Amino acid sequence: MQIPIFTVDAFTNRPFCGNPAAVCLLENDLGEDLHQKIATEMNLSETAFIRKLHPGDDFTKSSCFGLRWFTPANEVPLCGHATLAAAAVLFHIQKNTNSVLTFVTLSGELKARRAEDHIVLDLPLYLTYPQVLQEVEELIKAAVGDMIVQDLRYSPDTKKLLVRLSDAYERSVLEELQVSAQHFLSAEKTGKVKGLILTLKGNSNGKHKGHDFYSRYFAPWYGILEDPVTGSAHAVLSSYWSEQLGKKEML
Repeated sequence: MQIPIFTVDAFTNRPFCGNPAAVCLLENDLGEDLHQKIATEMNLSETAFIRKLHPGDDFTKSSCFGLRWFTPANEVPLCGHATLAAAAVLFHIQKNTNSVLTFVTLSGELKARRAEDHIVLDLPLYLTYPQVLQEVEELIKAAVGDMIVQDLRYSPDTKKLLVRLSDAYERSVLEELQVSAQHFLSAEKTGKVKGLILTLKGNSNGKHKGHDFYSRYFAPWYGILEDPVTGSAHAVLSSYWSEQLGKKEML
């Protein structure tokens, strides 16, 4: 069986930028173990598999498809950039005629809609709850050393830990921070944390004026040391920063 595979750079309009994902169009059912083998061989943070839900479905005309995401190590319940990549393949390569596509996923129904030359995604919103430092102290030390942590939150739905660094730090500090994510595996073995978000409040003045927050994301538990731009992390970040900043629209 031949399966067309596309590599799509999400969140950018330039090649070799953004966050790459592989997208597989499945005309027929694929053996369960083959999903993982293909994702491991593609070796990108995510490989998306689009499947038809009914025998008569068509990649150019149908508006609802099944969608699954695999990292090189295992299946994940949500991936934003690979969903964007999947929609781009259907809209731009398959020339799908619908303005809105619905994907049936492990995280429920996700919608992708055309908006001029962009694609807009609807993702779930995941709440965070205060996290006791003692439980994750070793992991935080492995991530940021002795840097000042201003807030610590946990998202039980996604098993992501959100670490907010002190507002005293500039964006450049977060960018230049050397993180050895491989060490996270020995610091957190309980299974409670599957992703770590480092985030910083935006700077309302200076050259990056206008950004509400910055972030970096690490998921070595899924075989991803660092992911450049992560939709599932933003499903957590947006709920947190919306509450902190009192805003519904953020950059």
